[in-house]
Parts: sequence; structure tokens; C-alpha cells
Amino acid sequence: MASRVLSGRYELLEKIGDGGMAVVYKGKDKLLNRFIAVKILRPEFTKDATFVENFKRESQAAAGLSHPNIVGVYDVGREGNINYIVMELIEGDTLNKIIEREAPMDYRKVIDISKQVASALRVAHKNKIIHRDVKPHNIMITNDGVVKLADFGIARAVNDATLSTGSKIVGSVHYFSPEQARGNYVDERSDIYSLGIVMYEMLTGKVPFDGDNPVTVALKHINEEIVPPIELEPSIPPALNRCVMKATSKFQTNRYSSADELIEDLDNISFVTNVTGPGLFESSSVAEKRDKRKKEIENEIEEVVEAREQERKRRKRKTTLIIAAIVVLLGAAAAGYALWKIGYFSPTKAAPSLLDCTLEDATQKAEEQGFKIKQGKDVYSSDYAEGRVCIQDPAPGTEIPKESTITINLSKGNKEGLVPSLIGMQEADVENYLKSYGYELGNVKTITSPEEAGQVLEQSPVAGSTLDKESKVDIIVSDGQGTEKGIVPSVTRMSLEDAKEAITSAGFTVGNISYDWDASIGKGYVIYQQYQANSQLDKGTAIDLQVSSGPEPEPEAEPEDSGDSNKNKEKEKEKENTE
Repeated sequence: MASRVLSGRYELLEKIGDGGMAVVYKGKDKLLNRFIAVKILRPEFTKDATFVENFKRESQAAAGLSHPNIVGVYDVGREGNINYIVMELIEGDTLNKIIEREAPMDYRKVIDISKQVASALRVAHKNKIIHRDVKPHNIMITNDGVVKLADFGIARAVNDATLSTGSKIVGSVHYFSPEQARGNYVDERSDIYSLGIVMYEMLTGKVPFDGDNPVTVALKHINEEIVPPIELEPSIPPALNRCVMKATSKFQTNRYSSADELIEDLDNISFVTNVTGPGLFESSSVAEKRDKRKKEIENEIEEVVEAREQERKRRKRKTTLIIAAIVVLLGAAAAGYALWKIGYFSPTKAAPSLLDCTLEDATQKAEEQGFKIKQGKDVYSSDYAEGRVCIQDPAPGTEIPKESTITINLSKGNKEGLVPSLIGMQEADVENYLKSYGYELGNVKTITSPEEAGQVLEQSPVAGSTLDKESKVDIIVSDGQGTEKGIVPSVTRMSLEDAKEAITSAGFTVGNISYDWDASIGKGYVIYQQYQANSQLDKGTAIDLQVSSGPEPEPEAEPEDSGDSNKNKEKEKEKENTE
């Protein structure tokens, strides 16, 4: 394709990328005289008219998105059987290559990249466009550190085709949301899940789910719990760990409701963890310029301060005599005011601030100021640590009578927490275990199962879910009465003795044995088994077998006709009629 010109305008110069759905070329727009990227769909996708129509419609919609964190789409066209997109040319690397080089990545860099991707998704979602294939391969980082999200049109077209035709899953299942893996309805929270998986991979260097084939990975997204990234990389800030777990919740309702909400949380994490200083992608030359300008500003500030100080001294000399005369008159007034301020002449006094104090410290501080303490109910607070004063009444600074009582409420910590795993525990241990996490035991349902009686089989909400403290967690336990299942062995074409041994070894019994002629299987070998091989069956079940008696023998030749033979035939016929 190199050197080819599409639509008489876009000259293809060299191939720069090769993906599952398209090939990317560096090109030149001969009309506008600028370098571009041209993405050409693979032939297998152009054969599907529905796909091509979806691709064209969604790419045109994506072309209307204008944002620094979205790869610009300039044109969408077709020439012959070639469908192509003309896009902004990005000088930089894809995020998956950066992950290969740097992961586990510095959490501050992860926050910076994630915020930029979320900013791109915010614009797309407000324009009613769901990306559906957020992954490191579709995220570009320019040489200046700007994050660019690409492939809106292709992602939407591929997913529409998948859902409408029922064909095999297309795309990177490592980043699929559970609802995408099921083929269910997706929305902006599906993109947030995929971004959460990307964040997980940046922080740990691994995706949470992997397997031998796409179906295995998709099922893990649906059924298995994600190992918190902080368990793989303990240096990850707990707040960022919670952010990733919330974004990747299996339930859409438990995730961030919008990209705006995710960005706000990332901003708060940046503030709490003191993400300051030069930009994470800042070059050395830019840093030098910044430091130089900082020194210049400091010098300017010092000059202004010095000038103001000189002016102040000049004015002070002029007013010294006046001030000396007034000081004596004001001295008495000032002393009186000071005594009034500290409450010497007043029956009231300002309530001290007891916020963020322990109960012991708050009591001591209040008593030193002449007040009493009353402890109220403990309440949840996201602003103050557990055991610290989070509310006081009256509020700090309020004028109240001396020796008044100040009521304080201690924090119980954050209201939300992560639900622990109960699977495999005994019912008797669950209630106290949940209480240690701040939750209560809800409904307990018993079902028939071969597992040990009382063993927890399922829980709701699932482990790792974000849930308010004091909420209830329901469980399903085993009654221990279930029959153990076994796998039916394949015994056809085995000798009868070997078949019996295989059946009993698998935990079953041999049932009725019948025989029949069969020329294809030797005598004494099994030609039929009652239950299909590899199916599950209660152990102890009897399995009937049919065994070959060998080929059916040839009929004997009839003797020549004679009077005696005719008589015999008549007798046999008479006998058959009688029977």
C-alpha cells in the first residue's frame, strides 16, 4: 500500500502500526500539506455491510469530538474496497509499550495518565458516544506527555457487529467489562471499568485476569474477584487502591457513575498524597526554564518587599512623636480591652476547637479553658480518623457561658468499606467476622450440596464490593446432604472386564449387561453405554452396558426339494401358525 494515494489526496508513506482490525500508515495530506495517520480496515471487516455502515457512522460522530486528549479524526472515506480513517498523526508511544518498559509505574504518573483518559471519556460520554474498547493499545502518549485516546469509531462498530450477529467476541477481553462479556447493555460505566483495568495494569504490570483463550478470560471477568492491586504492589496509596477497586466493580451501580466523578476522586487522591512539583512528563529543558523563572519571581518579590520596608521606616519616623503622645492614652484602653477579650469582665467565653482531638485530649483541653465535656454518639466521618472528634456543639469560637458543657461526637471512620470474602467459612464464624469489618449478617439460605454442612457457598454483595458500614451481607450455606457427583468414563470399545473396572473406579456400579451381534467390534467388547461419557452423574448410579457377541453367523444352506423336505416345511409352517 505504500506510495498509494487515496481519493487523490492522501498519500501513504510507510506502515507504522498493525492491529487486529486495521493497519495504520503514516501519510501526507497533499491538499493541506501536513502529515497524517491513515487507518485502513482489514478486508475481513469490509465484507460485512452492517459493520461498514456502523463504522462509518460512528467514525463521523467521533470526528465531531474536539479535545486535547482525543486523537483528532479528519476524514472518513472509501475507495474501491478500501475503508479508511484519516487521523491526527501522534509522535510518541502507545501506553502498552510504556507499560512494558516501566511497569509497575509510579502511582503519580498513573494518576496523571488516568485523569487525561477520563477527560477524553467525559467529552465522548457527554456527546452520547461510548468507546467500548478502552485499552493501552488505543491510548497514545505524545513526546510532550499529552495522553490521546483513539479508535472511537472502530470500537463502537465492532461491538455493534458482535452483539447483532452473535459472532465470536471481538476485541481485547482482558479489558472487557462483565456486561460486555455477557453481551448485555453497556454505558459510560463500561468504559470506566476498562479504564480501571488499564490503571490496574499500569500500577502492577499485570492484568487482573488472564487465560489460555478469550472465553476463559471473559468468564473470569464475570465470575471471579479481582485481587486488589495493593496486594501485588504495597507501595500503592490505599486511596488509589480503593479507586481502582471501585472502577472495576462487577456491578455497574457500584462503579463511578461518570468520568467526572472519577476525575474528582483522582484529584482528591493527588492532593492527599501531595502530588506536587514538576510535571511527570516534563523535560529537563522545561524544568530548567521553570526553575529560572521561579528565581526571577522570588527576586522581584524581595525587591518589592525591600521597597515597602523602606517606605514603612520613612513614615514611621514622621509619626514617631504622634504615636508617643497617643500611647499613654491608649495604654489603659488597650489593657482593658485585652482583659475583656479573654473574658475577664464577661460571663461568656469562646468555645475552644476540639476537632481532630482524641477523647482524652479534648477533655483536657476543655477543662483547661473552664468547660466540661459530654460524649455523644459515635458517627461516620470521611474527614476525621476513627476515634477523633469530628463534631462539637457548640461550634468552635461560639461565645458560651463559662463552665458550659461541650458535646462531642467521635468519628467511626469512613462510612464505606470493602466487603470481605466469606466463601468457604462456616456459618457459625460469619457473624463475628462480619462485625469486625463493621457489617451485619443478613439472610441465611440453606441449599442441598455435597459440601460440608454450614459451609458458605455464596454471598451477596460479593467480596471486594464497596458497601456502607452496618449494612447486611446475605449468605447461602450447604446442608451437607447433597450427593457427590462423578464423571462418567468412556468405556465403549473396552473389554467387558476393563469397562467394569473403569465404572467402579469412577464411583459408579455396573447395571444390566445385554449382548448383540456386531461385526465392527470384537466379541466381548462394549458397543454401548447407558450414559454419555464425561457427563456428570450421582456417584453410585448403575450404568447399563451392551456387549458385542461378534458378527452374526451365516444362515445354513437349504437342502434340495424332496417329498420329505416338503413335509418338514409344511410341519414347520403348521407349527408357526399354531404358535
